[in-house]
Amino acid sequence: MIKTIGLPSKAERHKRFGSVPPIIGTKPTDKEKMPDLQNTPNDFLFAINSVGISNVKHPVIVHSELEPKVQTTIATFALTTSLNQMSKGINMSRLTELLQQYHEEGFVLSFEQLRSFTKELAEKMEQTSATIEVTFPWFFERKSPALKKIGLMHADAKISVTYNQDTDQCTYETGLTAAITTLCPCSKEISEYSAHNQRGYVSIDTTLYSDSINEIDWKAFLLEAAESNASAQLHPVLKRPDEKMVTEKAYENPRFVEDMVRLVAADLYENPLIKAFSVECRNEESIHVHDAIASITFTKE
Repeated sequence: MIKTIGLPSKAERHKRFGSVPPIIGTKPTDKEKMPDLQNTPNDFLFAINSVGISNVKHPVIVHSELEPKVQTTIATFALTTSLNQMSKGINMSRLTELLQQYHEEGFVLSFEQLRSFTKELAEKMEQTSATIEVTFPWFFERKSPALKKIGLMHADAKISVTYNQDTDQCTYETGLTAAITTLCPCSKEISEYSAHNQRGYVSIDTTLYSDSINEIDWKAFLLEAAESNASAQLHPVLKRPDEKMVTEKAYENPRFVEDMVRLVAADLYENPLIKAFSVECRNEESIHVHDAIASITFTKE
């Protein structure tokens, strides 16, 4: 038998829990009649380098050299512009309006679209520069070394594009954080058998020469730079023959964090498309309570 209780109406319930009717306002409701504080001119003491919004999540399309070659992922955006000294603020709603426009047209995270976006953003905001920063998980297929079992891996990728109206040029920065395996050379050297290993994280940030941004898939290159210099790759699927190969490969290629950043730096230095870079390796030590870290920053010019 259903138990019934006598409930007041929903409007009465809301009133009972504190809701009150709206007040009769005196301020205008038409946009044209509303004051616009952001566009009230005055001397506001300083120009601002960047102002805008961050932590904006939006679906985007990513093209990849590795399978899956076209994928939809969720990106996190930061959208900013400069602000001159005589302007109080920016119209921040225009930032998300433009993002929505590009989304409806199919927002592909290509350098071409990001340049178009930042240039249009600077023009719409009537400012001299604009920056779009995007971080997103990038997925790629990984085959196990022996049995070729396929699974999906991912790395954390990021792009930053800044447009400068004075030069009509953009600067392009990319980054990737990839997980790897490292085996301790010291542990291997001093032990009668075995050696401790751990999961490491290689974080790479690069500044690209603007005239060569479309020549490579930067995501695949940075992943290769991180993984090819590690003791071993990580895998989503490993059977026993695969695990044997991965374990032995790690033992054959011991790496300190110092070794990792130097070897990755060498690959980045050799790439003619990269103008400057920083690389960091952080190992979650398996026999210590701390992490081990090392980093290198280098500029070619």
